[in-house]
Amino acid sequence: MRLVVIGGVAAGLSAAARARRIDAELEILVLEQGRAISYGACGLPYYLEGRVKDLEELVVYTPEYFRNERRIEVRTGARVTAIAHARRELALEGERVRYDRLVVAAGARPAAGVPGADLPHVFRLHTLEDAARLKQYLDEKRPRRAAVVGAGYIGLEAADALRRNGLAVTILESSPWVLHRADAGLTAAVQKQMERYGVELRLQTRVDGIEPGRVGDVPCDLVILALGLHPNVELAAEAGIERGRTGAIRVDERMETNLPGVYAAGDCAEAHHLVLGRPAWIPLGTTANKMGRVAGANAAGRRERFSGIVGTSIARVFDLGIATTGLSVEQARQEGFAPVSARITAPARPRYFGGKPLTVELVADRNTGRLLGASITGEEGAAGRINVAATALHARMRAEDFEQLDLAYAPPFATVWDPLLVAAQQLVKLVH
Repeated sequence: MRLVVIGGVAAGLSAAARARRIDAELEILVLEQGRAISYGACGLPYYLEGRVKDLEELVVYTPEYFRNERRIEVRTGARVTAIAHARRELALEGERVRYDRLVVAAGARPAAGVPGADLPHVFRLHTLEDAARLKQYLDEKRPRRAAVVGAGYIGLEAADALRRNGLAVTILESSPWVLHRADAGLTAAVQKQMERYGVELRLQTRVDGIEPGRVGDVPCDLVILALGLHPNVELAAEAGIERGRTGAIRVDERMETNLPGVYAAGDCAEAHHLVLGRPAWIPLGTTANKMGRVAGANAAGRRERFSGIVGTSIARVFDLGIATTGLSVEQARQEGFAPVSARITAPARPRYFGGKPLTVELVADRNTGRLLGASITGEEGAAGRINVAATALHARMRAEDFEQLDLAYAPPFATVWDPLLVAAQQLVKLVH
């Protein structure tokens, strides 16, 4: 019995490792088209900043580790060109590989660029090679002005890193929002933080092309493209694997595609969104690892399910934590809910203990009282609290139940009325 996994980063290696734990006799082969496996892509901005001194620090495991410790064969530089499921066969350059079960964990790639994207001063920040090339350019060319195209997580974190390296930075974002979230309050908080640290954030600014020395009317000698991601689905689609309404691979709760014995996981696949009640495509490393585990378990003969996601994430911009889960008010309205929200600012800890302001917004459906989403911004305490909100979304909790949560209190950690509960109190008044 042979399991083959296409993709050797988060989802692919999670699938392979989980399958090995279940079946000690299973033959497992992982095919990765890149040169590195199992690395923390989320750490790339911190390498750019200088906090991470060596890219090798971001590499968690090597092919040799998987081969020697897990008895999993990992091949790098192995690009799959076709899937022939009728023959249970993969085509690589110059050879064919047989499989009994297949996990497609092909990931995602940066969205298409704009004219001028191939100029020598234009970079992306997606792989270890991207980061190494960009760092070399910074060290050798000493650029002074940078334009970052896109205000998603990578764009904001790259702008932070470049500013800490002394560059003048302008962010150009085509939408009215940051972080791909229709949330006016969150966007205003991020814009204020950027301005505080000398970064210009231009919203609703379309970039049609890049020229030597400038992007539109912004002079620059360095450009970072952070236009978002696109799921790598072409190989799967050519093999007859269906895509969902998001454009990513459609899977069931067992991560199985429409082809029996073929599973998909990670940034190339959809996941069930527990608030929306339908599939969504939200490429995050946390989700990829969970999906990979389930895909690997089922490929090895188990029957496990992945319950879904609520889209929880967090980023740091100049020491400001920006955390979100579920839907914003505008997103909820677009999805047919009748949303209400409560937004409060309160200290994360007692002021006498040095507590800093924390802004919490909770969103609920007016008709049912069900919590739909949350956003939290602040220099401390955002991560733990967004996780509480995400847990409530998983549990389909109502605002009046959330208000009664028994949360911990001690002056070094929180206030007696936690900011989450203060926001919940205000929200309950608006429901029904």
